[in-house]
Amino acid sequence: MTHRLIAVAGVAVALLAGGCATNGSTDGTAGGGETIAVNEAIRQSLPASVRDRGALRFATDPSYAPMESYAADGRTIIGFDADLAAALGSVMGIQIEMVRADFSAALDDTRSGEFDGVMSAMTDTVEREKKADFINYFSAGTSIVVRRGNPSGVTELKDLCGQVVAVENSTVQEDLLKRSQRGCGKKPIVIRSFKTNADALLQVRTGRAVAILNDFPPAAELTTEPATRAHYQLASTVQYEPGLYGIAVAKNNVQLRDALHKALDELMRTGVYKELLLRWGLTTGALEASSINGAGVSPDAGQ
Repeated sequence: MTHRLIAVAGVAVALLAGGCATNGSTDGTAGGGETIAVNEAIRQSLPASVRDRGALRFATDPSYAPMESYAADGRTIIGFDADLAAALGSVMGIQIEMVRADFSAALDDTRSGEFDGVMSAMTDTVEREKKADFINYFSAGTSIVVRRGNPSGVTELKDLCGQVVAVENSTVQEDLLKRSQRGCGKKPIVIRSFKTNADALLQVRTGRAVAILNDFPPAAELTTEPATRAHYQLASTVQYEPGLYGIAVAKNNVQLRDALHKALDELMRTGVYKELLLRWGLTTGALEASSINGAGVSPDAGQ
């Protein structure tokens, strides 16, 4: 897996210490040789306020590699979502800033206008669609991650009954654990929720929790990357409740939603989307076509 930033249409995502992306001049390619031209029709379809300031601010929680995480410098946000955001900005002729944010508050902060959207490996759900509209761009299910060696012998959800399990707050994984309690009888799962995925992972690494639930791509990353594979392994290859990731925007921001959807379609049509998936080793979550508010629809994932 090659961890490098994408340089697209004169912009490259780089994060400042405050967690906010800025853009610098580059050669106008997507890193794999694809030139991404500004689509003037899509640019003109953006809200006038966005065109005037020339930038969008997307909330993200950079604790979920390979979707979004900090680079070795501890400041720069890298990952598939950061690269895709830069490519979307190229198509629309604007810059996109990825801003470090609290995942559990990101939708409410977008509704209030603090952010233009959320791009943080966020699963599109019926409940979340009450707060925002989602442009769907990826598919993933939930996996169980345990300590290397699996000392508690966890292989499936029922094995978590009576055990301490860590999870990031306000995620679909937290919801899955709560629903799984019904099958535990008198030995309920002890669910411990944390502000970031990194905080939850620390509980597993230090033995204070037997497992953590993550989406499959971050789970696979943890168990294969040199920096973490000595500490974690997958309990099994099962992916529970596959769903669609989406870029969330306020429900009253239809112009922005539609412009982002068109820009994503353009990246899919030109092959840039697949090149980015290949770069980050994420082709199993590829979508053949984008959608809007696809919660409850069977994900159209391909290889």
